Amino acid sequence: MAGPIIELRDVVKRYGALAAVAGLTLSLETGTFTALLGGSGSGKTTALKMINGLVRPDAGEVLIEGRAVTSQSGWELRRRIGYVFQEVGLFPHMTVAENIGVGPKLAGWARADIAARVAELLRLVALPAEVGARLPAELSGGQRQRVGVARALAARPRIMLMDEPFGALDPVTRDALGRDYRALHEQLGLTTLMVTHDVWEALLLADRIVVMDHGQVLADAAPATLLAGHPDPRVQALMETPRRQAERVRVLAAGGR
Repeated sequence: MAGPIIELRDVVKRYGALAAVAGLTLSLETGTFTALLGGSGSGKTTALKMINGLVRPDAGEVLIEGRAVTSQSGWELRRRIGYVFQEVGLFPHMTVAENIGVGPKLAGWARADIAARVAELLRLVALPAEVGARLPAELSGGQRQRVGVARALAARPRIMLMDEPFGALDPVTRDALGRDYRALHEQLGLTTLMVTHDVWEALLLADRIVVMDHGQVLADAAPATLLAGHPDPRVQALMETPRRQAERVRVLAAGGR
């Protein structure tokens, strides 16, 4: 039986006296969509960066497909892992097509193969072909984020790490892009780990929610299980938030206040 595709074993990361991650143990199976949920400083982004090899743990072990992250070169590791973050980080002097094709170009793909992959990805993320010739500054925030997703998928990774990917977008664009990404996750058979502080986003997109606080796991379960109740008052407070908001909307819709 195959083991987990991502595994963190009692991982610790300190910054001075602060333990950003304090004994984190987590296993992710292939094809799952997991949300790391928690407030600022809970250790979510640090955990994500350790999986991608951008940050080295002070103790414990991070494995990808059974191999320690520390035993792999950055390029070897990251060509199998797509990384999407809120600021997108597109190269401003390069066209959209050139941005998407960066990974395959570095991997030595032929020019025709890169062009075909760029065209395929623009279709996948629902952008018209002509967007490929534009510079990032000419795009809307939602379009830039779609390009970021396309760039992360360019080298055909099995794993997608997402750090607050839709947080800077307006609510309508955020909802549409979230639903579109979830469809891509299913279509491509990806394993997705998404960092978010938005309870609604975690509930609506993920199969599994891991709630973190001060570098530790408070809860780890399916959305419906967490909504049914949790003994930790911090987790319970998080899960009650969308209920309260939904009730307020219901009252407003009925003409109340």
